[in-house]
Amino acid sequence: MPQSILKIALDVPLDKLFDYLDGGFDVATGQRVLVTFGRRRQIGLVVAKAAESDVPANKLRAIEHAYLDEPVVDSQVFRLLRFCADYYQYPFGQALLSSLPARLRQTEPAVSRRQFAYTLTASATLEAIPGRKVVQRRVFSALAEHGELNETAMAAISAGWRKAVQEMLSAGLVQAREVPAGLRTEARHSAEPELNPDQTRSIEAVTGNPAGFKTWLLHGITGSGKTEVYIRLIAQFLKDNAGQVLVLVPEINLTPQLEARFRSRLPQLPLVSLHSNLNEGERLQNWRLAQSGMARIVIGTRLSVFTPLPDLRLVIVDEEHDASYKQQDGMRYHARDIALVRAQHSDIPIVLGSATPALETWHNARTGKYEVLALTNRAVAKAALPQIRCIDTTRNMLHEGLSDILVDAMRERLARGEQSLLFINRRGYAPVLLCSACYWIAPCMRCSARLVVHLRQGRLRCHHCGHEQKIPPACPSCGNTDLHPTGHGTQRLEQTLAALMPEARILRVDRDSMQRKNALNEMLAAVHADEIDILVGTQMLAKGHDFPNLTLVGVIDTDSALFSPDFRAAERLFSQLMQVAGRAGRADKPGEVLIQTAFPDHVLFNALREQDYPAFANTLLQERELMQFPPHSYIALLKAEANDYALVQRFLRFAADTAHGLGEKVTVYDPVRSQMERLKGMERGQLMMQANSRQPLQRLLRHLVARLREHPLNVKIRWAVDVDPLEF
Repeated sequence: MPQSILKIALDVPLDKLFDYLDGGFDVATGQRVLVTFGRRRQIGLVVAKAAESDVPANKLRAIEHAYLDEPVVDSQVFRLLRFCADYYQYPFGQALLSSLPARLRQTEPAVSRRQFAYTLTASATLEAIPGRKVVQRRVFSALAEHGELNETAMAAISAGWRKAVQEMLSAGLVQAREVPAGLRTEARHSAEPELNPDQTRSIEAVTGNPAGFKTWLLHGITGSGKTEVYIRLIAQFLKDNAGQVLVLVPEINLTPQLEARFRSRLPQLPLVSLHSNLNEGERLQNWRLAQSGMARIVIGTRLSVFTPLPDLRLVIVDEEHDASYKQQDGMRYHARDIALVRAQHSDIPIVLGSATPALETWHNARTGKYEVLALTNRAVAKAALPQIRCIDTTRNMLHEGLSDILVDAMRERLARGEQSLLFINRRGYAPVLLCSACYWIAPCMRCSARLVVHLRQGRLRCHHCGHEQKIPPACPSCGNTDLHPTGHGTQRLEQTLAALMPEARILRVDRDSMQRKNALNEMLAAVHADEIDILVGTQMLAKGHDFPNLTLVGVIDTDSALFSPDFRAAERLFSQLMQVAGRAGRADKPGEVLIQTAFPDHVLFNALREQDYPAFANTLLQERELMQFPPHSYIALLKAEANDYALVQRFLRFAADTAHGLGEKVTVYDPVRSQMERLKGMERGQLMMQANSRQPLQRLLRHLVARLREHPLNVKIRWAVDVDPLEF
């Protein structure tokens, strides 16, 4: 029989599909196959079948293997990734393969771990187990009480449960039933809180709207009960025990708390999470549970937007304003925007939740493209918004970065048995090591950045490239031994507080202290159990967390963002401060926020004190309109880097000349150095293109990228197109 021709997507930087013969395998679209490409064997995905090929028949290779026992990637995900590849100017094969779990990109069969649940046999008795078999007797008692237990529950009984259960299986005391790995429901159901009128109106608006695509902006102040609205909406959309809901969160550290809330309130709905903190086996099994439709709720970070979900009925994007939704390497997609496209393709509603929506989102709401659901009161009846005050650092002396007013406020909370949070978005001990004689500052030789002091480890580290070295005993420039750590980071604040309040239980929360897999969960448990008095942390603590006994938030050193050259800096700072301020006073105890700044009368702080996001956002939108910045225009950056900046200049100059010659209504600026000129030893530059609408910009990019892929320097430099960039 003649063999069919398969159009196969491969993970290679070429924007085309590759033709192979089917090799006698009965392959379906979306199937994984193993092929030889050049001298390598790699995984591909079958995108389509064809009757003929542009390649002569005698030169076509056959696929080596087809993974026929595996489920396929569905047409909806193909369509979504085709859109992404076109819009973000990225090779379709690379976009498609990078969306899969790592084990599906490997040539070995992707085998998920099998899991079992256990019950006692009808003939099992406790007397049949010798008294010395303590673990077996514990397992027996637990099974007798609960009926059936899965492996997670068994592990809670004893670390040696596997050996004990194997012996009980051999003795005929226990029987096993295979269950989907990673999927579990909860037996207990926590009580439903009473809804306030705003929450009720929001839920009724979404559920009462005719079926079909619609975007809802759930704009609620911090602590207004957005999560409760999500839970009620999920319950309504999945009330017939069918369908699926995708919930996107910006960061891994928001997943455990949200997952716990959902499991306790919706115990009957199988739920899985997808994020980079899972190992490869866990991610694969959770992805397959979502793909099969067995998982009703899928909570995940940005890559989860591409998860196959055969019966998707609702999409929720929590903290939609968060910059973490934007991918900064590979295909530079924005998960919130792709979620909107996915909801439109599936003809289902999408809910975007935020206390401080992105200006693009706010603009769409003002122009009627999105419908606003406002939550204007805190969900807990006795909870009020915290009082926000600025401490003028030009009039109040700082000691080790802290004002007396802030220290006294922390001592007051400590005496009352309440919790405080100090927020500084800078980890390490100090951001600079300074020579007191010649003012030398320890630089990173690979980046346009300074090395950060990590005093406890005696190291200097670059937080951009990871380079580290010992703290020098003397200045390498002048030989002076008087080197000063200058400025403050989380480690220095932790040390300062320990000296000021030795009786306080202090916990530092940043990327350095939360590296262990369960460190974040342990931190949350300790705070909720009132085992911590003062938290010192970065933006990991700024959003999503609900600490009922936390009544004071102190904000250290935010002034650098007030006068940043980045036009988004004010928007980001306001959002960050609103989020961290929202951690205070979420229960029945009043909250207070103290912000140390040299510019207490700045318009941003005035808006923050009033907690009036709409007024501040509308002011920023007027500025953006005058300057013709997004959302009143559309921007793309061509970023390039190489060991030699002269190569970058030549490449970007060619790109600028080519773009000018394409005749589109797009403003093409001159190539410039990136804000961080050197990163990881590479010299960097960029070219900005701006248009009043998406269409001419997309047309220009399509033709420009095709020309750049043919340029001789294409193989000598690294370059990428960033559409709708967040970082410049």
